[in-house]
Amino acid sequence: MLSRYAPNVGGRFTAVLIFAFTLVAFVVESQLTQYVQTNLGYRHPFFIFYLVHASFSIIFPLHFVYLIWTTNHTAPAILKGLSIAISEHLSPKASGQSPKFPLYRFLRLLAGLTLGITCPGLLWFAAISLASVSDVTAIWNTNAFFAYLISVQLFKLNWEPRKLFAVLLATAGTLAVVYGGVSSSQDPETPDVLTEAASNAPHATFIKPKSPLVGNLLTLLASFGYGLYQVLYKIYAALPSDPEVTSDVLYEQILEEEEERTDLEQNEADNLSSSGAVYPPPFGLHPNFLTSIMGLMTFLVLWIPIPILHWTGVETFSLPPNWLTAISIAGIALGGVVFNAGFMILLGVWGPIVTSVGNLLTIVLMLISDVVFGSGLESITFWSLLGSSVIVAAFGILAYDIKKGHST
Repeated sequence: MLSRYAPNVGGRFTAVLIFAFTLVAFVVESQLTQYVQTNLGYRHPFFIFYLVHASFSIIFPLHFVYLIWTTNHTAPAILKGLSIAISEHLSPKASGQSPKFPLYRFLRLLAGLTLGITCPGLLWFAAISLASVSDVTAIWNTNAFFAYLISVQLFKLNWEPRKLFAVLLATAGTLAVVYGGVSSSQDPETPDVLTEAASNAPHATFIKPKSPLVGNLLTLLASFGYGLYQVLYKIYAALPSDPEVTSDVLYEQILEEEEERTDLEQNEADNLSSSGAVYPPPFGLHPNFLTSIMGLMTFLVLWIPIPILHWTGVETFSLPPNWLTAISIAGIALGGVVFNAGFMILLGVWGPIVTSVGNLLTIVLMLISDVVFGSGLESITFWSLLGSSVIVAAFGILAYDIKKGHST
């Protein structure tokens, strides 16, 4: 095992802090996305999606500059360590101080990751303009159930009663929020605070969602796709030296080969460090690198459908009509960057089950957001409180499993 050579996770506080920022970022992204597409009337979901996902490319440069600024590591040493870690992960049979970088396998991995995060993300952006933000948030986060179901069925794993109970409990809490009337309790004819602010902006119009069924079905499909993406990322993209990859019982059966070669990596770690490479890579650098490359691939490739959608009339191209819309889209992009960067890191640290169930806490934050920015205390119903409490309890069960795993 790479226990003493594992990436510095900065303690549990760092992971919890990243988790908190991730939750807040998702709520901000959700609220602003619906605000732009409904209250401001800027209904261009693909273009917004393109801008948001292309902005992922900034996270690695920011992290890289931060490391250069706050540590004594040099840029070549950081990049060399990252290259070695990726090479050993994708080409485990290659050994030595300077394994050849598997460019083809790396590009294939990036293409799969980009596709895996693009399809659910695009469906989410389309759905949030058709259904209420509370319903979309709730249904989207059922990916916790799909992630666990896919993990067990795809890899023929054993069911874990406690983990299964927690996932089912979280799913039940989600259904309680959706069908208990958290969004229906809001009067769609009554403009909220954001609508009143938008009414003072030029060209601002309020267009309420008109196809909740279609939006909910699109979100359900996106949720399944995102659950699949999480599992495959954990298995094929996360480095085997990530702390929880080898401590999660669910994945022990899958990662036996990874564990077998960690002894060799441990013996080589001293040699690699003495050669000037920062190895293993600093905490979060590898997932942020993958996130940035996916953003770059989005920027280079996914502009192609924009003129096609314009010519066919499916989505006419139009720049934001005013500064309020532009700033709101920038806020969506910032929220998307923080959410996806944090989510990718937590996938490697906590795994898809705990991370996806943890993200169900966004429903609780969405309820608070509705109280503050929406219809006030009218947003609170018995079912919303019950569902939120159940979700918190489910995450608590999984968090206890993590704590128990660290103590054993």
